[in-house]
Amino acid sequence: METDKVQEPVLSERELEILKLVASGATNQQIARALFISVNTVKVHLRNIFEKLGVESRTEASTYAIRKGWIVLEGVQVPAEAEELPSLLPRERIALWQRVFFFAAALLIALLVFFPPSRTASPSASSPFTDRTEGTLGSLSGTTSSRWASKAQMPTSRARLAVAAYGGKIYAIAGDTPEGVSGVVEVYDPSTDTWTRRTSKPRPVRNVGAAVLNERIFVPGGYDATDQASAIVEVYDPQSDVWSEVAPLPRPLFAYAIAAVGGKIYLFGGSDGIRYLDTVFIYDPSTDTWATGTPMSEPRGFCAAAVVGERIYVLGGYDGQHELALCEVYDPAKEGSGEQPWTQRAPLQMARGGLAAVAIENYIYAIGGGWTQYLSFNERYDVNQDAWAPFDSPLLGQWRTLGAATIQGKEGTVIYTIGGWSNRYLSTNYAYEAFFRIYLPNL
Repeated sequence: METDKVQEPVLSERELEILKLVASGATNQQIARALFISVNTVKVHLRNIFEKLGVESRTEASTYAIRKGWIVLEGVQVPAEAEELPSLLPRERIALWQRVFFFAAALLIALLVFFPPSRTASPSASSPFTDRTEGTLGSLSGTTSSRWASKAQMPTSRARLAVAAYGGKIYAIAGDTPEGVSGVVEVYDPSTDTWTRRTSKPRPVRNVGAAVLNERIFVPGGYDATDQASAIVEVYDPQSDVWSEVAPLPRPLFAYAIAAVGGKIYLFGGSDGIRYLDTVFIYDPSTDTWATGTPMSEPRGFCAAAVVGERIYVLGGYDGQHELALCEVYDPAKEGSGEQPWTQRAPLQMARGGLAAVAIENYIYAIGGGWTQYLSFNERYDVNQDAWAPFDSPLLGQWRTLGAATIQGKEGTVIYTIGGWSNRYLSTNYAYEAFFRIYLPNL
């Protein structure tokens, strides 16, 4: 007698969408936020997925989907042993010792799939100050949006770089690369969608930021090739293509947030290589001196800063163990007046470390992050309403230590996100149409 042919399970488009997020490590809450549905709806879909696939856990479902080729996580391959996993899990008449054995096998396979061993183990491989190791969070392509576009890629793949906009162009400076710490300077021209090379920064560093002041680009401190924090402040003149130095920082520092406002440069938090700091350093170019400001609410590095009006918004961060959702506002005018210059505002919807931030009019865009968790969207802050709202991302999962800058064009303001880390060093250059100009004819 002929046996019935086993039908291949068929998942709906929504179920596949949820399964992709599950395979990337997203929780039910994160999936709900990303897809704008309730957590209960996510649970219902998961029950249906498990029933259709004949599995009992998220790990089994993820392994099944990867084996079938329904989803692909970059850099992840299912070991040959995993290909027969579903057939090892009969639903009836299985002894207790067999259940324990199969569960252990499934767990081992899942660990091999989602946490492959590093190829090399350098002394600094586990350091939060470098990415010279394998990533642990997979990345998928983000949601499709007419506002995101992929532009000419940066010639040098890198993360932990400094990015600044000047004269209608974007300067990508220094950073961590597959070959090691770099001082390379590459300039992107949005009008021609091309990159050019300029004079490299004399001291290669990573974990740095940049600020434009008096037509020069300031790049303070950094973490150098000997894994030491630096206090040297180098300054680039885009017009002469020449580097120089100004007064050094009060102490070696990197992984800070940086902003320029009111003719001064402000550095927030960061690390000296031993601990994360809550410090605020203020540079006055008229006297070539650094001063100390009122500390932040708590020590942290890898936060981001954006200026709206005359105030600086300091967002997120990483304290060595946790990503933070903090949104604090610093008012330079109150520094030294006896008034508290810091105020708390509505926190980010997701904790973010290693994010980038830019401001456009009365909105702040927080992009990337994902140091210890999966992130599926970016966020926009309405300064007037003190409220955050999600917007889509070109990358899902881990996208951190990137750079971002805005360019004002004829048709509106565009945010450019440059490089970063997402399971590998990125050369990506994504452009986001934040605001459009609409011209109406005279009637």
